[in-house]
Amino acid sequence: MSTRERSGCPISLSLELLGDRWTLLIIRDLVFAGKKHFREFLQSDEGISSRTLAERLQTLQNEGILTRSDDPSHGLKAIYRLTEAGIDLLPVLATLGAWGSRHRKADDQLARAADELAAGGEPALERMKAALRAEHPAKA
Repeated sequence: MSTRERSGCPISLSLELLGDRWTLLIIRDLVFAGKKHFREFLQSDEGISSRTLAERLQTLQNEGILTRSDDPSHGLKAIYRLTEAGIDLLPVLATLGAWGSRHRKADDQLARAADELAAGGEPALERMKAALRAEHPAKA
């Protein structure tokens, strides 16, 4: 996945990194499903391939959206965590979720969750960001 910049437009710059299907779904899984390991991401309903997943995780690391560290409980596993830049994507995910719940045939339970987060406004997003910061601590 190339992130070579074509223009200085903030929307274009964001889409160059986040504009494919898989990248935001990986971030979604970190934020809402608490996934942290490679195999957990592979088990998502959308069916990402291991090669695509590896490429996207590497790009997200390179771009400072997430970090990768060794899992102290298992020598062969890595733990992926969001950085502050990744946590700052929460409002984007919340807005996409709310739009999808209104304009697409979304799962009722997931649509309700998206609508509740959106209805909570900035205070709800800030509470969730604080929880994510605790769950995804910055590297020392």
